[in-house]
Amino acid sequence: MDKFVALFAIALIAAGCSQSTTPGPSMTTVGYAFAPPAANTFCARQPGLCSTAGKTAVMALTDERMNDLKQVNASVNRRITQRNDAVTASGSDNWRLPTTVGDCEDIAILKKSELRKRGWPASTLLLTVAHYRGAGHTVLTVRTDKGDLILDNLTGSVRNWKSTPYRYFARQSQFETGRWSRIGA
Repeated sequence: MDKFVALFAIALIAAGCSQSTTPGPSMTTVGYAFAPPAANTFCARQPGLCSTAGKTAVMALTDERMNDLKQVNASVNRRITQRNDAVTASGSDNWRLPTTVGDCEDIAILKKSELRKRGWPASTLLLTVAHYRGAGHTVLTVRTDKGDLILDNLTGSVRNWKSTPYRYFARQSQFETGRWSRIGA
């Protein structure tokens, strides 16, 4: 994943993409981005887990819905041991639904799957790629009426995207399954 994210970052920087400075609590997208190559392979195998289908732009963040986010984030983080693809997939980037071990994108995929089972619309659950401490990182962005919230394997807390240390590059397009959108400045 690190090689891909480095190339991806260079391409986006060259295209004028940088960390978002949007003043609001929600990400702003500015055109299309290339999907991570491993995402394309995974989505061909598991189209339901890659879907962003639906007409819901944001989910009303009730206390019950916030509890869903906290429970899923904590439960998946507790159950799945973080292990880089260099160990689990012989070094190649391999997106998959984990059962006991996985890396950041695998864990984000599992969180999306579990929230879908709880009734969250696919259109509000977007896999998102970022850069952190010199490496690529994938999280789950959840679109709510209180802003875009991040479910992350590196923390047990559910935070607004602006309160994270990441430099965001792209996420799944909210209403165009199979496409990715650049996160703009």
